[in-house]
Amino acid sequence: MATAPALFPRTELAPGLSWWRTDDATGPWRLTVVRVDLTRNDLQLRAVHARDSLRGRETTSSMAERTHDAAAGLYTRVAINADFFDLRTGQSENNQVSDGEWWVGRMLTDSPFDTWDNVHTQLSVAQSGRVDIGRYVLDARVWGRGGVVPVLGFNHAPAGTYESTAWYTPRFGSYTPRDTVPAAPGAPSRRVNEVALRSAGMRGDSLLYVVQAAAAARDGTPIPMGGAVLSARGDRAAMVHAWQVGDTVRAWFGTSPGLSDARPPRQLIGGWPRIVANGVNVAHEAAQREGTISRNAEARHPRSAVGISRDGRTLWLVVVDGRSDRSVGMTLVELGDAMRTLGVWDALNFDGGGSTTLVIDGRVVNMPTDASGERAVGNALLVLQRR
Repeated sequence: MATAPALFPRTELAPGLSWWRTDDATGPWRLTVVRVDLTRNDLQLRAVHARDSLRGRETTSSMAERTHDAAAGLYTRVAINADFFDLRTGQSENNQVSDGEWWVGRMLTDSPFDTWDNVHTQLSVAQSGRVDIGRYVLDARVWGRGGVVPVLGFNHAPAGTYESTAWYTPRFGSYTPRDTVPAAPGAPSRRVNEVALRSAGMRGDSLLYVVQAAAAARDGTPIPMGGAVLSARGDRAAMVHAWQVGDTVRAWFGTSPGLSDARPPRQLIGGWPRIVANGVNVAHEAAQREGTISRNAEARHPRSAVGISRDGRTLWLVVVDGRSDRSVGMTLVELGDAMRTLGVWDALNFDGGGSTTLVIDGRVVNMPTDASGERAVGNALLVLQRR
């Protein structure tokens, strides 16, 4: 890639945080790059969902602005659009954890575009601060009277399954969802038991809850503020039937594979697909690895991406302008090559096209391609500075 011209010098936003632009006549391409020193204690990453809700959309610049908290000495310096999402609802397709709080956890990525059902790649931040890229699924369970209950969804229940267990918090809404799985011809409707729980603190990395009411053989249970509801369907329903009012249960919500510190994540946010793995451009294998579709992977589009160094000390956020004479956009393979040129060891493609947005100190620094300007998206990854 060409060296950044003098017109676009590197700008130091803070110690360990800088950005610059690069023009490359090969495409032609224009890239905007942010470099973050992850060893700095005053810099931190945060996964933020639009409108502070599981549903709805919001511009990346708006998410950056409302997260900015000068009174608390916390400043949003950089924001980039992140996961793919449903245009109608704003719901993101992958898992999300923000500041240690699970917002949504799945066993499979919820995408209508996969050529086969699978788990997409995500960016994780461990409690230790270590940043990694992997294909994570929810690893959760609850210990209560009668044994251990596996939790297979967090604020999410897979559609079309007979047997399931799901954990719902107020982030999901006021009530648990109604059962939409039709019974087989001639068979009774599947059994359901739901238990309302009150939060009772923590024990180590586990969450403690107290049973508020006996298991109810119905769905649509009110979700307590500051609490949760465990919903068990099919043959799993019997596992929570024995729980009694006043029982204390212990819950663990982690990932598989586990993170480097063997603890639940501090941040978790998704994309699709991984484009660099162990220093190798693997974008050409995206269809086999993560079920990408040709019109996304193999066509030139505006792009957003995140990458980390081999030692885990440096993170890069990259956007590529597209759909213009100045910059035509990149394929995933071209994006992987660009990331490797920067020195990236592992990299993940975020949502692109009209969603591609990079905000620095409250200003959009790339060229969004929607006719209406910056697109409202599902979530974003922020770089915060504490002063």
